[in-house]
Amino acid sequence: MIRREEVYKIGRLGKTHGVRGEISFLLDDDVFDRTDADHLILDIDGILVPFFIEEYRFKTDSNALMKFDGIDTQERARELTGCDVYFPRSQADEDETSVYWAELVGYSLIDSNSGKTIGEIASIDDTTINILFELTDGKLIPASDELIQHIDTKRHQIEINLPEGILEL
Repeated sequence: MIRREEVYKIGRLGKTHGVRGEISFLLDDDVFDRTDADHLILDIDGILVPFFIEEYRFKTDSNALMKFDGIDTQERARELTGCDVYFPRSQADEDETSVYWAELVGYSLIDSNSGKTIGEIASIDDTTINILFELTDGKLIPASDELIQHIDTKRHQIEINLPEGILEL
């Protein structure tokens, strides 16, 4: 069984395309630029299920047409519409010199001054120039390179040097 902490979200499946089982894949991450993936993991009714990739082709930088093994009709592909798509952290963690924002969801934030856990990252808000960590309790923490002291991909922790008083906001 695949556990949530073993994967991170890289996108979502959209509409079907054609009648051969292709489906639009809206990517939030550039995982295909960094590694060769033979399978992806879909969230189907709360269960993480691996699907092997038969083929894919990019329409734009953030949209691809995906064809999974065993999904050969428009009806079968339609059943996957709207599913969140995940990638195994173990394959992404192979290159520890570069960590991508989407991989950090689920990591714990640790205050480098006190050593205390600030919270767990629920999502990354990268819609503006100032990227923010959104924690599970709703707090927003700046995700600035100047503040991040260390990222531990093995323990899934980020040590961050927060400005004084920011947690009281």
